[in-house]
Amino acid sequence: MVEKTLMIVKPDAVKASKTGEVLKRIEEAGFTIREMRMVRLTEAEARRFYEVHREKPFYQPLVEFMISGPCVPVLLERENAIAGLREFIGKTNPKEAAPGTIRSDFGTNVQYNAVHASDGPDTAKKEIAFFFGQSAKG
Repeated sequence: MVEKTLMIVKPDAVKASKTGEVLKRIEEAGFTIREMRMVRLTEAEARRFYEVHREKPFYQPLVEFMISGPCVPVLLERENAIAGLREFIGKTNPKEAAPGTIRSDFGTNVQYNAVHASDGPDTAKKEIAFFFGQSAKG
């Protein structure tokens, strides 16, 4: 089944000029880029986006990291896109990610791990709407 999912090239990867390489690899893995843009999240936007983590100790540092520079949200489509993307980017901790994955190659730690990816269908729908609104439906 063809699915849509969201990936964000995080500020660390943007700052390191890795956006193009990440997008190239994503396309080579069979994902179609449907929409993308570069944004600089406000603190309120980052808090709202990561609200699910509000009670966790890493919430405030994550918010601060995500507002530290521009990021690139990308609406992707492919068969089995959600699980496929999560496998393709690697584990959250780059040190545990499989060699050749995005996080293994471009991440430095659990927070500075180059990319975010939606973790399920409900999350993907919510996250896509957050960045792309009504244009992403259908």
